[in-house]
Amino acid sequence: MTEWLLGLVPVYGLWLIALTTFCSCLALPIPASIIMLAAGGFAASGDLVLWQVIAAALSGAVMGDQFGFLVGRRGGAALVDRIGTGPRAALIGRARALIARRGALAVFLSRWLFSPLGPYVNVIGGAMRQNWGVFTFWGIAGEAVWCGLYVMAGRAAGGNLTAASDMLGSVLGLVATGTAVILLGWWLLTLARRERQAG
Repeated sequence: MTEWLLGLVPVYGLWLIALTTFCSCLALPIPASIIMLAAGGFAASGDLVLWQVIAAALSGAVMGDQFGFLVGRRGGAALVDRIGTGPRAALIGRARALIARRGALAVFLSRWLFSPLGPYVNVIGGAMRQNWGVFTFWGIAGEAVWCGLYVMAGRAAGGNLTAASDMLGSVLGLVATGTAVILLGWWLLTLARRERQAG
């Protein structure tokens, strides 16, 4: 299926890119990241326009996020309980805990760093009545990182999907490590402040 979809990128271009990111944000098994890498390669060769590729990917992703959020808002906690069974139970549990603890940060990081949680964060955010403006702002910011990283990696690798995937894995590893260090530092500073205030 992936090879067939990749063959459609130069034919249907921007519409296909937007559709794949939309479907990916609804937890459908669509290889959106691979499509974005390939589209970046087509942009490098001049078959597609780079900014249009990024805009199409971002538009589809944001619409998918908004649709998932709306479904959660309409379905409420009963919907989350219904979909939170079976093999999805662990993902739903992690997404629910992440939103309860970190709200906006959960939305931002689940767009690109912890992307398997993204579709579930959308639905749970809606069901938990998360502020729509906050959800939208941080969702767009996170999707911009996701789409930008993948399309630009595909462009930099000139369409070599293996090289682009390897490069992106290294970049995401560095970003994840940097994020963990920043969060750990923030936590340690918070603990130090509490001890000073207590002492």
